[in-house]
Amino acid sequence: MDKGSKVPLYLQLMEALIKQIGDERYHEHEKLPSERELCEIHDLSRITVRQALQELEREGYIYKLHGKGTFVAPKSFNQKLVKLYSFTEEMKKADKVPTTKVLSFNELAIDERLAMKMGLEPLEHVYKVIRLRLANHEPLMYETSYLPKKMFPHLTATDLVERPMYDVFQQDYQIGVTKAIERFSAASIRAEEAAYLNMNEEQPAMLIKRYAYFREQLIEYTISVARGDKFNYTVELT
Repeated sequence: MDKGSKVPLYLQLMEALIKQIGDERYHEHEKLPSERELCEIHDLSRITVRQALQELEREGYIYKLHGKGTFVAPKSFNQKLVKLYSFTEEMKKADKVPTTKVLSFNELAIDERLAMKMGLEPLEHVYKVIRLRLANHEPLMYETSYLPKKMFPHLTATDLVERPMYDVFQQDYQIGVTKAIERFSAASIRAEEAAYLNMNEEQPAMLIKRYAYFREQLIEYTISVARGDKFNYTVELT
C-alpha cells in the first residue's frame, strides 16, 4: 500500500484484492484471509480493512458467512431493464413530494478500479456524493454517486439540495442523460444505511448500480440502496 498516495488506503486494498481474484490467486468460493491477517499483510488498520471488505461485498466480489469468514463470490447474471427514469419524476407521477438530503459531498482522487468503471484515468478527481432520497418525508433510498469533476467543474452540494441532479447537469452544463444502464441485485442493509432508512441492520434491500451517459461519456456512477419493503420494479416484455 502506498500511504503517500492521494487514493484512500481502503480503495488501494480493494484494487489489490480484486487483482488477486482476477489473477485467480483466489478462486470462486475460496476463503480469503481474515481481517486480522489482512491488517498484518498490508500494515493497515482494522477500520481500513473492514471498509475495503464491506465495499467489495457491496460490489459483488466477495460474500460473508457468519462464523466462517469471507469468500470469493461467483460471477452473477445481469437483468436488463428498459426506459430511462429519475427518482424525482417517478415520485411526482405517484403524487408524492420528493426531497433530497445531501449527507456528504467530497472530492477525491480515484483508484484504478473506479477509473475503469467510469472511463477515466487513475487519480482523476471525482465528486463522491451521498444522498438520502425521500418521498413525503419518508426515506426510501440511500445513494452514493461518483461524478467526474471535469464534466461538472463547479458543482456544489447546494446545487444538489436545491435542484434535481439531472436538472443541474442540463441547466448549468448543457449535459443530459442520453442512456443509462442499471444492474439490480439483492443486498442486506448495513448499519449506517439502516439508521438513515429507518430500518434494522441486515434487513433485505435492493441494490441498484446505475451508469448514466451523455452520448458515449459516462457522467454518473451511482450505487443505490432501496428499501425492500417500499420498492418493486416492473419489466414489461413485448
